[in-house]
Amino acid sequence: MSGVTRLAWRAATATGATALTGAALAGLGYGLIQVEGRIARRVVGRPFEGAPDDDGVYGAAPGDPVQLIVLGDSTAAGMGADTRYQTIGAIIATGLAAIMGRPVELTNEADIGAESSALTAQLSRALARVDHPDIAVILIGANDVTHRIDRSTAVRHLERTVRYLRTLDVPVVVGTCPDLGTVEPIPFPLNALLRRWSRELAAAQTVAVVEAGARTVSLADLLGPEFEASPSVMFSQDRFHPSAAGYARVASALLPSVAAALDAWPGGAERDTDPEPSRGEGLGSIDDAAGRAVETPGAEVSAATIDGRVAGPLGRWAVLRRRLVTPSPDATG
Repeated sequence: MSGVTRLAWRAATATGATALTGAALAGLGYGLIQVEGRIARRVVGRPFEGAPDDDGVYGAAPGDPVQLIVLGDSTAAGMGADTRYQTIGAIIATGLAAIMGRPVELTNEADIGAESSALTAQLSRALARVDHPDIAVILIGANDVTHRIDRSTAVRHLERTVRYLRTLDVPVVVGTCPDLGTVEPIPFPLNALLRRWSRELAAAQTVAVVEAGARTVSLADLLGPEFEASPSVMFSQDRFHPSAAGYARVASALLPSVAAALDAWPGGAERDTDPEPSRGEGLGSIDDAAGRAVETPGAEVSAATIDGRVAGPLGRWAVLRRRLVTPSPDATG
């Protein structure tokens, strides 16, 4: 039984109350989405024409640039940012340059509105421009949820992209689907449906990505508390996409895992061998780690071995970490 299948089986055998609640919400279905979707579109501000072109070299240090590619949807593209220095890719590139003492060249092939099925074409374009990437960052899933793409289909596209990158020996960090139930203009009960769907997709993404040899970072409701407290600061003008401050928050959660994937995070070797239970870290089955990560914004999940074994009675071993979230580089550049 695959990890994704096990996760689906575990969800299907949830407690009666949870299952009944989920069934009631799901039963509302597309009719509710159509009605409340129209309401949400009236509430959400005018969409942007596009996203800043953030391709380029970041950092002034000498040496050959670290090649960073970014794939995904409008969040990965930076829709809502005012300048090229405010996108997630640019902030990660700036942070990596400071950590590694080398310039970082960013190649961003993310598309606004992209679903997971677009990742193959995005990767083809990126590899046509970069002979051998040093690191890949993928942020995908929100449009799969809002367009109601079959979860197994969406995850299969993501897994295929990650596996191909790993055959090229490229480390991959995936920011899993955020909790769309925290988006302010979306009313109840649609927000409850979106929360359930996005969290289920994020857990399935985690299982597939880790089994493919990469690592994930849970975005969950990473921006939820800040959005609730300061929506005018954390949201962009359309009240849907993050602002520069919101993107800086996401990038600060991703940067430690990206640096660790490159063996560049300070104290990385020690941090990657000794999870700290006091910080909510630990070893366990991949299903358990995926379920915990969905509830823990910023949590990283990667493969692990216990006593030389990669799997136990409940499947693949995984480690959940909560890396220090350091202040991100100045989002204004």
